[in-house]
Amino acid sequence: MAKIITMPRLSDTMTEGVVAKWLKKVGDKISEGDILAEIETDKATMEFESFNEGTLLHIGIHEGESAPVDSLLAIIGNEGEDITPLLYLGKPSSVPAPEAPPTPKVEDKKEEAINATAPIASLPKGVVVVTMPRLSDTMTDGTVATWLKKVGDAVVEGDILAEIETDKATMEFESFNEGTLLFVGVQEGQTAPVDSLLAIIGPTGTDITGIAENYKKDGSPVATASEKVETSKAETAVAASEKSEESVQVISDGKRIFISPLAKKIAEEKGINIAQVKGSGENGRIVKSDIENFVPIASTPKSVSISPATSQKAETASVKPFVPSGEVFTEEIKNSQMRKIIAKRLAESLFTAPHYNLVIEVTMDEAMKSRAIINSVPDTKVSFNDMVIKASAMALKKHPKINSQWREDSILINHHVNIGVAVAVEDGLVVPVLPFTDAMNLSQIGGSVRDLAGRAKNKKLLPTEMEGSTFTISNLGMFGITEFNSIINQPNSAILSVGAIVEKPVVKNGQIVVGNTMMLSLACDHRTIDGATGAQFLQTLKQYIENPVTMLA
Repeated sequence: MAKIITMPRLSDTMTEGVVAKWLKKVGDKISEGDILAEIETDKATMEFESFNEGTLLHIGIHEGESAPVDSLLAIIGNEGEDITPLLYLGKPSSVPAPEAPPTPKVEDKKEEAINATAPIASLPKGVVVVTMPRLSDTMTDGTVATWLKKVGDAVVEGDILAEIETDKATMEFESFNEGTLLFVGVQEGQTAPVDSLLAIIGPTGTDITGIAENYKKDGSPVATASEKVETSKAETAVAASEKSEESVQVISDGKRIFISPLAKKIAEEKGINIAQVKGSGENGRIVKSDIENFVPIASTPKSVSISPATSQKAETASVKPFVPSGEVFTEEIKNSQMRKIIAKRLAESLFTAPHYNLVIEVTMDEAMKSRAIINSVPDTKVSFNDMVIKASAMALKKHPKINSQWREDSILINHHVNIGVAVAVEDGLVVPVLPFTDAMNLSQIGGSVRDLAGRAKNKKLLPTEMEGSTFTISNLGMFGITEFNSIINQPNSAILSVGAIVEKPVVKNGQIVVGNTMMLSLACDHRTIDGATGAQFLQTLKQYIENPVTMLA
């Protein structure tokens, strides 16, 4: 059965996308995981992979063209399959005349298909089906962590509908439509695939009988895509003015403050002066988390009080189950979306990429002296991990084959260096990325890593901040681990594992003295990196770390 592929939402702020390049053409065979196209968003140009198999039957948006999120991008199905009805349903248009005389013309055939499917696909006026968004380029399923609106609530453009847990973070999902929340398709804690029915928004009292059921049976968001585009075009001017009014507050001194409707509501309930709140959103926009984490300058019992729900949750989390002595006792913990994706990606990496590991011991005495001198400068804080990141970036520039990706018909050499840094979080592991790491100095690397790691642990990272790595570093030295091997973070070809600095007897100039050493382990994909290539990279890395002054050359 043919499947409509819609323009994905590749970032939380994306409303439309531009097809930069098609990597498949009509008639090509498509396998799950194939890269269909490169799509330019509001933040970056990203590869968009297929989650379906079949033949590419139709391209709806050509190279260089832009289109709103959820509009028809392509159709994949069986070779020779008739997709005429889907071509109509993927376009916003009004319902045609009841009948059309049959003729050999293609236009008339399309009109016949329209008449046959219009009663099923049409939605009541003003009703919009909201689908599960794709909030990252690797997201295939999403879990609704919390609904911030309930059925019957009024919704305006810009309101936060729900918090959705992706494979990388938990993010707020805001509405691009106005009306009343008429139906919730995915309950809190439930998981659903991208593009499945999430909610229905429309005028109060609208009869939506059969819409959800038909949508689930059909399994594709074709009707909703056309309806959403049509609605957005019809209400652009009104929606734009109302959104600006809703997201901007003017205080007594005339200063304009950008704030989301939900954040404004919470601030009013808590009695918080929004002029004192620093926004973390786009253009300094104040969002829900800014209000929740706000601590006033002059603290009062009201502003810092813990809500009953929060205190109850903390008490529940702290209670440990009673385990009777001598009895078998097990506890089942539901896998989060992040944990599922970690399991899937690492299993794919381990069983598809032939791993091998190279280990080298590095003397850290000079690095320790250099770090002490650097940190003596006021307002400067550099860690050993920052030094390893900088040294790795410089070594990658000298050994670009390590900075590569495997493809079935070629090896892609990256001449830019984007190092991903593995960060442990409550639910698993995330890898924020330092773009163009080789151009950053130690202070910039240290500041960026602390910022990204802090926001990662608070689930505030954007998907775009975890994309595009060309090499990964994982450090367990702070836990006292002296040596370990990591699984490659594909599509990278290598990952560096960093152990703890150990004080031990070493031989220098024929004498046994006390020295400080650190073990480095490089896991390589043998498809792209030969053993000698990996060894040469580690030698260069060792030279940089053992003589930090050479990184200034």
